[in-house]
Parts: sequence; C-alpha cells; structure tokens
Amino acid sequence: MELKKIHNVYFIGIGGIGMSALARYFKFIGKNVAGYDKTPTHLTDELEAEGVSIHFDDKVALIGLPFLDKDKTLVVVTPAVPKAHLQWNYFLQNGFEVKKRAEVLGIITKGTFSFAVAGTHGKTTTSSILGHILHQSGVDVTAFIGGVVENYNSNLIGNGKTVTVAEADEFDRSFLHLHPDIACVTSMDADHLDIYGDTASIEASFREFADKVEDKKKLFVADGLPLEGVTVGVGRGQFSATNIRVNDGSYVFDVSTPEGTIADISFGLPGHHNLTNATLALAMAKTYGVYDDDIKLALASFKGVRRRFSYQIRRKGLVYIDDYAHHPTEIDAVYQAVTELYPNEKVLAVFQPHLFSRTRDFADGFAKSLGRFDTVVLLDIYPARELPVEGITSQWLLDKIETPNKKLVSKADLLPLLKCTDAGVVVTIGAGDIGEMVTEIKAVLDEKN
Repeated sequence: MELKKIHNVYFIGIGGIGMSALARYFKFIGKNVAGYDKTPTHLTDELEAEGVSIHFDDKVALIGLPFLDKDKTLVVVTPAVPKAHLQWNYFLQNGFEVKKRAEVLGIITKGTFSFAVAGTHGKTTTSSILGHILHQSGVDVTAFIGGVVENYNSNLIGNGKTVTVAEADEFDRSFLHLHPDIACVTSMDADHLDIYGDTASIEASFREFADKVEDKKKLFVADGLPLEGVTVGVGRGQFSATNIRVNDGSYVFDVSTPEGTIADISFGLPGHHNLTNATLALAMAKTYGVYDDDIKLALASFKGVRRRFSYQIRRKGLVYIDDYAHHPTEIDAVYQAVTELYPNEKVLAVFQPHLFSRTRDFADGFAKSLGRFDTVVLLDIYPARELPVEGITSQWLLDKIETPNKKLVSKADLLPLLKCTDAGVVVTIGAGDIGEMVTEIKAVLDEKN
C-alpha cells in the first residue's frame, strides 16, 4: 500500500489515544479524515475542533460519501472494536484496505529513521521525552505518542519527514509491525494475559521485538531485563542516573555514560521510574547524535504527559494528582512518588480497575499495591473491550485489600465522598473513563478548599 495514493482515511475507534495521533498526522499531511467512536470524549472534542468529522452511531449510512471510494480510502481499525461492528464488516466485505493502527505505523515509519519505545510500563512517558528532546534539538521528527504531551497539548510532536518516534505496543503483538533503527525496552512485566496466556509468551514476544534491532549498541534496556543491549537504570547500568537530589520540586541528577558524565540535569517529573524513563530517552538521543547540552535543555523544559502523575491542584493544604496507572507495578510507582514528595500527608487513592481479565490476573498485586495507601476508594471495573467475567468484581477485589480504610462507590457517589475527605493528597488512578471525571473532581476539591 502506498500512502501517497490514499486520499481518505477513515478510523474506527478514532477517539483512542494512539488512533487520534494517527488521525492528526493524516489530517496534517492533507488527507481527508473522519471516523467513528463509541462515545464522545475530550479527545474526540479536540479532533472535531481541528476539523475532523466524527460520529458515534455504528451505521454504514454515516460513513460519508468520499470514504466509500475503496480505491482512495484507507480504513484504520483499533483491536478493541467488536467483531460484529457494522461499519468494520462493511469495509471488509467490500474489499477496502483495512489495517490495524500498528500496521499503519509500520508503513509510515519504514521509510524513515525510526525510534521505537517498548515496555509494559513507561513507554508513553519515555517516547514523549524522546520526541521532545529530538524536536527541541532541531531534529526533523514526528513522534506518535500514546498520551497528550503537556508541552504541545497533543499526542503528535513535530511534522518531520525523516525521523519518527513510535510507541511499540505489545498488545496483540502490534510492535512486531515496526522497523526500528534505535529502540528501548522499559519493562517486561506480565500484562495482557488475555492475549498472551502466560508470562513466557510475553517475554518471547519482547525478545522478537528486540531482535529487530540488529546493532545491539542501539538497543537500550532497563537494567535487569533478560535482553541483550545497552543497560540503563538508576544507580546502575551503562547509562546510569546518579547523584540524585530534589531541588524546588524537581530532580537534579547526573548521568554516567560510556563517554563520560553529564552533570546537573534538571527534570520535573517525580518518581524514580521517571528518572529511568528520562535516562532511556537521553541514551537514545545521545546515540543518535544530539548534543549533551541540547538534551539537558529539553529535559529541563519537559512538562509531562496528561494523566501521567498529572497535577490538577498543587497548593498548600491540598494536592490532586491524576494518573493512568492500571497495573500493580504502575500503582507502586505512583505510591513511591507521592510518598517521596508528601511524606507527612494523608493520601486518598481512587482506583478504577481496567478490564475484568486484568483484574482477575493481578488481583493479589492490586490488593497489595492499593493497600499501601492510607485510604482506598474503588470504582466498578471499566470493561473496555470485554464482557463481564463471573465472580470478578470490584467488591471481590476490595475484599482482598487489607487496609481498613477502604470503600466501593459508584461514579455518581464519588464526588459527594470527595467533598468530605480530610486527605491532604488525592490521587485518581486508572485507564478507563475515570479520566473523563478529572475536571469535575478538580472543581469539587477546589470548592471544598
């Protein structure tokens, strides 16, 4: 498939964070873009404001006349779309070019110098930092991000034609469609067991991805992972963050590299996991040829990613943080960062589990991670692409959490509960539609204080 021959791009699941980045890219290069999604969100609102036509009913009649020309139309579909989807089946049955998001990313990146960021955790933040470093340093880059980067208020960085940065998503083995010149692996924890079945299969898939990088000096791996490559870590690894201090709410640290030490790097994202992410991005950018001073300037100006330890309220007496964490390891990282920054404050964590299968597979890990917070509030499980699993509920998970200060509430009852909390720090956590409540939660907490 040649993209230059495509005039129209139709997205099924256009409101997904990765899908919307592709929609923005195709809109930017002059394609006619439209799509379907199940419900309106902040992302679909933003796309519509940018001139993309979106509808929310699965009806073939709503596709739009230009997109019915199969010789000039590419259809991009998210794996989360159900098999019975009417529009998807129409395109399949009528011989349209239908591809998954990862396949399209593979086509786009094949003709460029490509960076790929893989890992069960940390890939969005790491790819955002890397995209920001390259863009700020004058590299002709386009970065496709699985989150909205605060510096750009977008999940697309740059408009370059020669260099690309892509998140290498392990879901459905999507990352095997990419063609990386430089890559990293941030983590390899068990996840997506509904797809892989067991941890060994996940690790085998990551090894297959890593083997796509022929020069192992251009594959960077978090220290401790069972992969051959250049190791990166905090206090360990061939690229190592050392001499870590906290100054006015930001980290200041050095990075020892095979070529010497880069001193006094300032970086505003909290948590040691983000020091690893920043050091991975630094290592890839430096290997590409970006100067140390340019890397330092970019790291100092990086503002973060929406829903990744995203401060909503930050003042004396009240802090509200929102985070996308949906795996026990990610929740542990949130806890580490919160308690490092606010060691004497009572912390209330609101968690919306994401997927019945993930809740089932990691229930004990979730219970242990959540039980470390002073107070835990659970919402019902967000199903996403799944049907309910018998016996797997938020009440079942709540019963496993050992802290006495725990409660299950509906979304309708969450705001009244938050009006009454005496916690100095409130954290909302989860990958479901809890992110759509952030504005309301912020307003309630602002009013209370």
